[in-house]
Amino acid sequence: MGKDNLTSDVYEIQLVVFKLANEFYGIEISSVQEIIKIQDITRVPKAPDFVEGVINLRGKIVPIVDLRKRFELGQTERTKDTRVIVVETSGNIVGFIVDLVTEILRFSSDSLEPPPPIFSGIDAEYIKGVAKVDERLIVLLDINLIFKGEEEEGLKMLEAGK
Repeated sequence: MGKDNLTSDVYEIQLVVFKLANEFYGIEISSVQEIIKIQDITRVPKAPDFVEGVINLRGKIVPIVDLRKRFELGQTERTKDTRVIVVETSGNIVGFIVDLVTEILRFSSDSLEPPPPIFSGIDAEYIKGVAKVDERLIVLLDINLIFKGEEEEGLKMLEAGK
């Protein structure tokens, strides 16, 4: 009976896995709208440093955030593998620039560990957990906590074209 209670809490997690600065990160696929190649970005004056600007995605203005800058992981050249993961976070549509999208991954929730206090320079508040999959560790990001209140408001204004 006790064993059944334990297994009933186990569920499948499906992530879009990507690389930033040689580390693997994941975003729950339910938050991802699409993955696109990097395109021309229009800079926006007085935007936070990590906001690269906006793009026009089929008539919708989408703010573009460089996750390397947001997480203070250093700069790198963009390559043919650089992608923008378009997500919905706290009611906003935002594009995240990542080094490389590696895969769509399914794994069991029992592979997920709680977040450590600090991981690769990212505050633990952004991290839902760390998944152990095969020989890799994948940091599961909570995209709803990546931006603080005033940053979120700024993104809404960018999305609205103000």
